[in-house]
Amino acid sequence: MINDIKNDAEERMGKSVQSLIEAFKKVRTGRANPAILDGVMVDYYGTPTPISQVANIIVEDGRALAINPWEKNLVPQIERAILKSDLGLNPATNGDTIRLPMPALTEETRKDYIKQARAEAEKGRVSVRNIRRDANGSIKELLKEKMISEDEERGGQDQIQKLTDKFIAEVDALLANKEKDLMQV
Repeated sequence: MINDIKNDAEERMGKSVQSLIEAFKKVRTGRANPAILDGVMVDYYGTPTPISQVANIIVEDGRALAINPWEKNLVPQIERAILKSDLGLNPATNGDTIRLPMPALTEETRKDYIKQARAEAEKGRVSVRNIRRDANGSIKELLKEKMISEDEERGGQDQIQKLTDKFIAEVDALLANKEKDLMQV
């Protein structure tokens, strides 16, 4: 029973960390990264579709992306979608190719992005702690219903705490890497 609770908590904490990784992809660094466009949707025959499913996204050099739509009529729609997104990028069209230069980050924008990254990391930590609270609550329910002993309860809570510490450390490591990326000029 405790192992089931522990396994469920571990799976949910893993999903929280994965969610944080996805959130960090949206925090722009100075380098070009196709993952920054993951959340941008294009109207493709009436259906909102990610850009990566209607075009090839290529890193041209460290500071620019090239987007090659599979259908020429999608060029203006992709441009519109990028402009509407809150990424702060200005696409430049050259025939069938859309170039997306990544502006260099100023000290002020770096600090703003670091604040954003720290806020995302804190959401991840809170999520992991909430999962710990739920798991400990489930263990206490088992004790209340006399399905486990107090020693098993303490052991189960210790296991959940070790899991929590492991995932919080993972969140902190991801944040440290993102901050390092943001501070590189």
